[in-house]
Amino acid sequence: MTSSQRKPFVAGNWKMNGSDELVEAFSSKLASNQAVDIVICPPAVYLSKFSQAAFAIGAQNVSEFASGAHTGEVSLSMIAEAGCKYVILGHSERREAYYESNEVVARKVKAAIAAGLTPILCIGEPLEVRESGQVFDFVKAQLDAVAHECGAHYVKNSVIAYEPIWAIGTGKTASPEQAQEVHAFIRKELAALDVSAAASVRILYGGSVNAANAKELFAKIDIDGGLIGGASLKVEDFTTICQAAS
Repeated sequence: MTSSQRKPFVAGNWKMNGSDELVEAFSSKLASNQAVDIVICPPAVYLSKFSQAAFAIGAQNVSEFASGAHTGEVSLSMIAEAGCKYVILGHSERREAYYESNEVVARKVKAAIAAGLTPILCIGEPLEVRESGQVFDFVKAQLDAVAHECGAHYVKNSVIAYEPIWAIGTGKTASPEQAQEVHAFIRKELAALDVSAAASVRILYGGSVNAANAKELFAKIDIDGGLIGGASLKVEDFTTICQAAS
């Protein structure tokens, strides 16, 4: 399968931002796009308020546990009842600020797939890894942990997001060539598990994508869309990004 046969995918990660006013703005102004799968991932408290939206919604994180004494956590069944089809897992902020290991992320991926949700699995390297030339080893370790926990079937049941940590919220962006190089490596690694699934899995770029650079990034053969941070808080910018993906 070629890039032209993979339906583009654009997800907006609002992080810890949002309001009833922003929910209303996106619900009323962001139109569906038949050429692109569009997902908005707001804070959990706003999920159920998108019930009439023309796009899919996803959670930003979820517990690996089904229920119990886990104060402050949200379960897979809860986000599913709120209307989620997707869940972001392994975002660099969860890995770095909340110490989620590769193994914890892998268990969450396994639980999400078992619950019928599609994980948006985030992987990517910090600046020191990039500068040391160990990008591929670092990314491979993140992928290998999920493969070890879930087996090969996770490939056809997931969306992958490559997010170079040094390019998130810094204003820096990997060049289209740098991003494509890692995307191609990821697809090659996934093909070792399942050739067919690797050809069809959507691999998103998630490093400071905006309305100005989206088209050039999305033109690369292995970049199938984006996981959008700051630009996902503005309907007009996010719409432009979705149009670039299509």
